[in-house]
Amino acid sequence: MLPAEQQLQCSGDWTILALHAVEPALQRLQLSPGRWLLSTAPVQRMDSAGALLLNQLMQRLQNAGVELVPHQVPADHLALLELTRSRPGGLPAPHQPPGPLVRLGRLTLDLLRQGFQLLAFLGQGTLQAQPLLLQPQRIRWRQVAAEIQRAGAAAVPIIGLLMFLVGVVIAYQGGLPLQRYGASIFIVELVAMTILREMGPLITAIIVAGRTGSSYTAEIGTMQVTEEVAALRTMGIAPFEILVLPKLIALLVALPLLTVFADCLGLLGGMLAAQSLLGIGIHTFLERLPAQLPNSTLWVGMVKTPVFAAIITLVGCFHGFRVRGSAEEVGRATTASVVLSIFLVIVADALFSIVFNIFEL
Repeated sequence: MLPAEQQLQCSGDWTILALHAVEPALQRLQLSPGRWLLSTAPVQRMDSAGALLLNQLMQRLQNAGVELVPHQVPADHLALLELTRSRPGGLPAPHQPPGPLVRLGRLTLDLLRQGFQLLAFLGQGTLQAQPLLLQPQRIRWRQVAAEIQRAGAAAVPIIGLLMFLVGVVIAYQGGLPLQRYGASIFIVELVAMTILREMGPLITAIIVAGRTGSSYTAEIGTMQVTEEVAALRTMGIAPFEILVLPKLIALLVALPLLTVFADCLGLLGGMLAAQSLLGIGIHTFLERLPAQLPNSTLWVGMVKTPVFAAIITLVGCFHGFRVRGSAEEVGRATTASVVLSIFLVIVADALFSIVFNIFEL
């Protein structure tokens, strides 16, 4: 590199493997302020590393009052210099995470959007189900029976075991305070009211939402990924008729039956716990059960189950139809389906409690 006659001439090899020999010379280079011509014609080879080093030199000399003007610079060298030249403004500003209000707003908008989409899905399904309900022979009853077996009979063991343990826990937790005040006999009303009105329907619905609702989402979501749903539409078959209505009918039948079974196992667990803890015999428990409880106790819990079944089915199928793209999306949709189903079931249960309290049921 030889400064002569206000010209800076670069030569040699300006590649990443040879820059160790070029850099010391550049660091020692001192030019008088003014206008200089830059020539890179003698350079044998130049890559992006060499162009970047030359750009850094030009910037340093410019800060020292030296203006380098390309004079004999091949087109490929100019392209590399342009490619590696730093742009004004420097590095982009680091990404700032959104604040809590922004996150809350986005979450609210997302929930509202999902709510409107769910209502649209419900309306579309209602319109498609009307002709099928007027012509029951068009409903695929064999598929309905298979769904009842999958959603109902297969869930009996886990629901029975869990509700039995819930009955035991309620009796133990409520029996000790009652025994302290000499009111042990009221454990019958406590266990029965808690299980028949609230815990039986609610826990059964939560288990079914996690077990069956998630399978609905995964099944339909996988069909979306493999374009089987699109194939049904191409053949003129409404997906709601094949994929949603049989599941809805099956769960409307299975969930009330599962709730009755859960109530029985919960009462059995509470009865055995009351006998072992408080000495209340099975005969006394069974005799007091219908005598002290109003007839509406069982029906108050059973009225909720069709609503819970509709929520679980529609939310599960809705998230399945929303799947686009890959198997990873199926997993995300399944998680969102279970969370939303359980949330809506609990909200519906709270609304039922308010309504029943207003009507003193």
